Amino acid sequence: MRVKHLRWWIVALISCGTILNYLARNSLGVLAPELKGAFDMTTQQYSYVVGAFQLAYTVMQPVCGYIVDRIGLQLGFALFAVVWSVANMLHALAGGWTGLAFFRGILGMSEAAAIPSGMKAIAEWFPARERSVATGWFNVGTSLGAMIAPPIVIAVSLAANWRVAFVVTGGLGLIWAAAWYVLYRSPAQHKAITPEEAAYIAADRPPVAPRRASAREILTAPRFWAIAIPRFLAEPAWQTFSFWIPLYLATERGMDLKQIALFAWLPFLAADLGGVAGGYLSPFLMRYAGMRFIPSRVTGICLGAVLMIAPGCIGLAASPYLAIALFCVGGFAHQMISVLINTLSADVFAPEEVGTANGFVGQAGWLGGLLFSLAIGQLADHIGYGPLFACLSAFDLIGAAVLILMIGKLTPATAKAV
Repeated sequence: MRVKHLRWWIVALISCGTILNYLARNSLGVLAPELKGAFDMTTQQYSYVVGAFQLAYTVMQPVCGYIVDRIGLQLGFALFAVVWSVANMLHALAGGWTGLAFFRGILGMSEAAAIPSGMKAIAEWFPARERSVATGWFNVGTSLGAMIAPPIVIAVSLAANWRVAFVVTGGLGLIWAAAWYVLYRSPAQHKAITPEEAAYIAADRPPVAPRRASAREILTAPRFWAIAIPRFLAEPAWQTFSFWIPLYLATERGMDLKQIALFAWLPFLAADLGGVAGGYLSPFLMRYAGMRFIPSRVTGICLGAVLMIAPGCIGLAASPYLAIALFCVGGFAHQMISVLINTLSADVFAPEEVGTANGFVGQAGWLGGLLFSLAIGQLADHIGYGPLFACLSAFDLIGAAVLILMIGKLTPATAKAV
């Protein structure tokens, strides 16, 4: 049976996987106040648990991207999904913070495949003019997974215990892994694609497939650094939102677990909206402002960087509700930035190499996130969270400036610079 607009169903399938990926990932942050008590963890030790995930994720992103480029999306993404699901379930066996850090590291190694795989699928299935919109909807999964984590994880934890919460959030990923393996194929191999859609996608490809660039060629390309530096500076914000908001609300705003469940999901709802808005902003600017697609991506990133001033002011907020509102603006702004930076990697690298290239870009981002999380662990108990949140605003503004200065290095890889 032929399916019209199949590429958008592919995005929906990827987004479902990303939702479950981030649900598992954010389970730790939601349970952090309870786990600190259960294991008698200090804030510094908790930062090491977070850091174990971030370090493994940072190292493995280009490796996962390379593996997926080599063995294909159908098998590669499914295998990594099985591993991350089982790894999350194994958190239930942890007997202390070191065991938690060990299982967290395995989770990070496998979850690192999610974004490179998703961007590779979008590069395969979408022409350049639609990529930012597709990335926006795919990226909804990252914030939607984080958004539903507080109510789901806390509900399971209160009904049973924190160990069961890890088993449940991990087990859901196994179902998706099977669905992905059964349903996904490339456009050239998918039996459900219509001839019209296949021709529409193929029209954006070069007449001859380019040679896949080596890792060295990617890392020495100026277009890589034009994307990687802003990503390095932007990612600490999302890492902070994902891993530290519940702990911040508990320690500095005096919220209990039920209050956190009521409010901690709101910044991620705003992030969903920001990701979709960022995706549609680029074609809007192309249509009504006459921009070409790469300048339209850069303009959206700059707008998001300006909006990131809001979370930098959280330390000045008089009430926890105002702090949450500022987190919401930050979630919206960051995901606008994230969508467009990821789209740029699919714009300037060919589909045959975008998994590896996006993995290296992601590695740069997660290195920034890791370093900043370790800084929070060392400094939060001494200087508070306010000055650290202020740094997030400065990072994104600097990243936008770098991107503007290096925009000339971003050359489209598609057949037509739409």
